[in-house]
Amino acid sequence: MTRSIHAPALRPARNAEQTRARILGIAAQEFAENGYGGARIDRIVELCGMSKNLLYHYFDGKEALFIAVIEMTYTRMRERQSEWTFRDLAPADGIRKLVTYTFDHFVEEPTVMRLINTENMHRAVHLQRATGVQQLYHPLVVAIEDLLARGRESGMFRANVDPVDLYITISGLSYFYLSSRHTLSHLFQQDLMAPARLEQRRQHVIDVVLGYLRP
Repeated sequence: MTRSIHAPALRPARNAEQTRARILGIAAQEFAENGYGGARIDRIVELCGMSKNLLYHYFDGKEALFIAVIEMTYTRMRERQSEWTFRDLAPADGIRKLVTYTFDHFVEEPTVMRLINTENMHRAVHLQRATGVQQLYHPLVVAIEDLLARGRESGMFRANVDPVDLYITISGLSYFYLSSRHTLSHLFQQDLMAPARLEQRRQHVIDVVLGYLRP
């Protein structure tokens, strides 16, 4: 009797991009929960369901992995705030949209705040080793400058507004509310993360920023 010979089943080629993204996603949670010092590669590979050797194929070690997480964090934030979505709007509408995108990103990506807190504790040493992050913010500043210039020319905005200061103000008004939501909710006996309360805060930030910009 002739024996039937079957070719061995081919293992699907590993999708390197998906694997790398999976590692970064799980690593971001680990670093956000435990900080840089408390994060463990062992936990990351266990959650990823892979060996250390495979992780080290993509990242040289813990520091390289954290730098990649920081790069991903800022890149995603800039993708959310893409200047192309507001630069051609009327000045006040552009500011409203920038505030909304910034506020909503912090709401929907809470790990971002914890990762930024961790990196500030380390005095941005990892961010300084990241590649291309600073360049991501130049178009944002240019777009804000354009909104401010058009608003000033139309008489809608005041003069002498620094675009970097304005962006830091927008971020700060959003960031502090959300990063301190647990303590503030307890102190003021309010659920600061309730949908209606978030909408109220978002509109408050818009009103504060536009109020400052008035002549």
